[in-house]
Amino acid sequence: MSEAELIRLNHDRKCTLYTIQFLTEDEAEYERFYNRFKNDAVFNEDLMRITDLIDRIANFGAFERLFRPEGKMSDRVVALPIIKSKLRLYCLRLSDSILILGNGGVKNTRTYDENDELRGCVVTLQNFDKLIKQGERDGTITITENTIETDKTFDI
Repeated sequence: MSEAELIRLNHDRKCTLYTIQFLTEDEAEYERFYNRFKNDAVFNEDLMRITDLIDRIANFGAFERLFRPEGKMSDRVVALPIIKSKLRLYCLRLSDSILILGNGGVKNTRTYDENDELRGCVVTLQNFDKLIKQGERDGTITITENTIETDKTFDI
């Protein structure tokens, strides 16, 4: 298990964006994804599509139609982009107004479950989703219309 915190990336927009910061890592999950592909000529166009979509989501909302359903029926794991792409970014969509950006990678298999790296990204978000739901039940996490309020450190 690793300790992690929830980091807010923006505020005062239609959708509040968060990411996960493992305390043993220098970069948060979304930053690790972005920095891994930002200078890669093969994947840069796909990365720019994803970052443009994230900007639109922040401005207009995390509407369900913008995401590819992933994970299991019992969790809120989704992926970007919905269009054909070599990259996948996995997220937790809590509502139209709250999105947690995770990590991702190169999509070179039919399903995320066939790729160890992508499966790891999804499992991390599934576990984080369970902890958020548990925190809501026990009162250590409060989710408002567009914010997640907690001072909790999570053991993922």
